[in-house]
Amino acid sequence: MLQRRLAERLGPVCGYDDYSLFLINSGAEANENALKLASFTNGRTRVLSAQKAFHGRTSLAVEVTNNPKIIAPINDNGHVTYLPLNDLPAWEAELAKGDVCAVILECIQGVGGIQMASAEFAQGVAAACKRYGTILICDEIQCGYGRSGKFFAHQWLGIRPDIITVAKGIGNGFPMGAVLIGPQFEAVYGRLGTTFGGNHLACAAALAVLDVIDGEGLVENARIVGDHLIDAVRGLNSPKIKEVRGRGLMIGIELTEPYKEVRQRLLFDEHVFTGCAGTNVLRLLPPLCLGLNEADEFIEKFNKVIK
Repeated sequence: MLQRRLAERLGPVCGYDDYSLFLINSGAEANENALKLASFTNGRTRVLSAQKAFHGRTSLAVEVTNNPKIIAPINDNGHVTYLPLNDLPAWEAELAKGDVCAVILECIQGVGGIQMASAEFAQGVAAACKRYGTILICDEIQCGYGRSGKFFAHQWLGIRPDIITVAKGIGNGFPMGAVLIGPQFEAVYGRLGTTFGGNHLACAAALAVLDVIDGEGLVENARIVGDHLIDAVRGLNSPKIKEVRGRGLMIGIELTEPYKEVRQRLLFDEHVFTGCAGTNVLRLLPPLCLGLNEADEFIEKFNKVIK
């Protein structure tokens, strides 16, 4: 069966062959199920999430997303405390209260502007979660599946989450999501369910994605080309660039002015499409097969625009 083939293939590739795989349809659904599983496990209701976090647009996923524009009154149930990323004492203080169900964390924030968790922070939070019986969920929906130059972004930080959520890259455009569930969780029949998750077409797409990632060395390519891009943008030494941050092919260019004009000129004059975050961050999320020549072409066009 294709579901089993996918689970058996994904585990060794991502480094979690002792985790169970629950297949669903989207990233928001993955986070919903991860949070429910955490609450089923320890019976708690409070969640810690990072400021600027984005975890999806369904009920629980919206609640742990730090964006008032998409939190409807029905979603605001007071279960979530938002804390600054990398402020370890603040997170440890909340976890020490002993009532936190789960921490949900993007190790590289996407919509938040490519803000990056530090290794010291991530390891400290992971240790505190273990100490106080809190479930650690890493949201790898945007930063996972090779984008950071490792299969999962948290693997740069030396932590091992209890639950990992994935989507986007797993199906390469086909609607699919998944939850990787640590071996310490007991499987309970009927606790998690889905109508279309893990259908054969989705699983066939996911298996094909793994074939390409492995066969073309795309995780390593993301690291090599990403390092080249980051160094090249920093090397422009432009007064319009405040900071460049990211890992692999997940890069944020923070400008000293609103991104609107630069982004429009890149698109309409140079035919280069970029993402954005906040008011002044260009977000680069190119395909993992991006080559060094294409990266240099972007640098040339970007430099032309910001001059």
